Amino acid sequence: MAEALSRTDYGTTINVKGWVRTHRSSKAVDFIALNDGSTIKNVQIVVDPAKFDADILRQITTGACISATGKLVESQGKGQTSEIQCESIEVYGLCGSDYPMQKKGQSFEYMRQYAHLRLRTNTFGAVMRIRHNMAFAIHQYFHDHGFFYFHTPLITASDCEGAGQMFQVTTMNLYDLKKNKEGKIVYDDDFFGKQTSLTVSGQLEGELGATALGAIYTFGPTFRAENSNTPRHLAEFWMIEPEVAFIDMDDLMDLEEDFIKYCVRWALEHCKDDLEFLNKMIDKTLLDRLNHVVNEKFVRLPYTEGVKILEEAVRNGHKFEFPVSWGMDLASEHERFLVEQHFKRPVIMTDYPKEIKAFYMKINADGKTVQGTDVLFPQIGEIIGGSVREENYDKLMAEIEERHIPMKDMWWYLDTRKYGTCPHGGFGLGFERLILFVTGMQNIRDVIPFPRTPKNADF
Repeated sequence: MAEALSRTDYGTTINVKGWVRTHRSSKAVDFIALNDGSTIKNVQIVVDPAKFDADILRQITTGACISATGKLVESQGKGQTSEIQCESIEVYGLCGSDYPMQKKGQSFEYMRQYAHLRLRTNTFGAVMRIRHNMAFAIHQYFHDHGFFYFHTPLITASDCEGAGQMFQVTTMNLYDLKKNKEGKIVYDDDFFGKQTSLTVSGQLEGELGATALGAIYTFGPTFRAENSNTPRHLAEFWMIEPEVAFIDMDDLMDLEEDFIKYCVRWALEHCKDDLEFLNKMIDKTLLDRLNHVVNEKFVRLPYTEGVKILEEAVRNGHKFEFPVSWGMDLASEHERFLVEQHFKRPVIMTDYPKEIKAFYMKINADGKTVQGTDVLFPQIGEIIGGSVREENYDKLMAEIEERHIPMKDMWWYLDTRKYGTCPHGGFGLGFERLILFVTGMQNIRDVIPFPRTPKNADF
């Protein structure tokens, strides 16, 4: 259909197939708006009702699937350059009056109940086309910059984040679990012979790839069994995780900024129609915000300085829901204040207290902070979390022991620090958070086709 709309060889007979968006009837003429999902724009089919069986035309309701053949002509109406003067119609699939997506102005919450059908609406068609383009842009960026696409396992025996919020993978009979004398489950008869889970991150295995191939990236699904019913959390989501050997913190921040600007620029160049639709219908500041991010230099802000700014805002009367003090993990409202109100541009926050960050981050000379680099965005808060990794075996082991992290199944990770260790770093970007930002949508459940959240695994 995108191809049909771009054609100018008027007078040619063409065929289009798709789903009916609207059908307006009158005695003199019928107008059918048809869409096949390839573009936000509909093809208008102009029908002379005198030339068609009235029963056939009555069957062509919103949601019906048809094939229409006719002559391509210049359009007389506004908002379109061409239309089709219909000569024949074939109805593939009827659509009854109980079709859930036929009314206008339905809430996104309502549409989540029909995730299998909401994809046919203008909004979700636009979001999914942008999602495709962002995935393509990610692969293009890393390929052009010499990174290798590295596939890390989805089933793992290690908890990268150390939070324990993992989905267990087992073939055992859950109604008759074998236990030892201490009452602990025995995994000898399980498929892998040990406790395994769905991955929360491919980072640790990605580090192995970087110490062999120089620069790698992962891009795949990750899973968090976190009971968070918020507009920013999913139990199943996609992550992009580059890992690079011989990179320092300044280079890492350069990579983060360059990468995310490339993705936003790609959207502006390749998703123009969809973005204009979303800017009109969902968020009237969307295009301005995307252009602003591309054109502005990101602020680089040490955590300690950020806390001082937030404390000063509190003293000047600004009210936060959560208190602010040095050593705490900043809430989304704090991050957004810095980005949206104080600096009015994206911020890369650095040098976090080591207690609130993961064990693998490189500790600074002060012994209190680590070389973390989180990118904070308007409306989203944290969109990228990254760091320089600790490459020194003794320092890494000291941190592991201090935090009581069980490492018996992660001997392979420590080997990278024993055999030819090297400086390295990387970051993780939640793909859906990127899509949230680029589309202007407000809920992360609306930027993935079939969201997985607590008590919801439909479709």
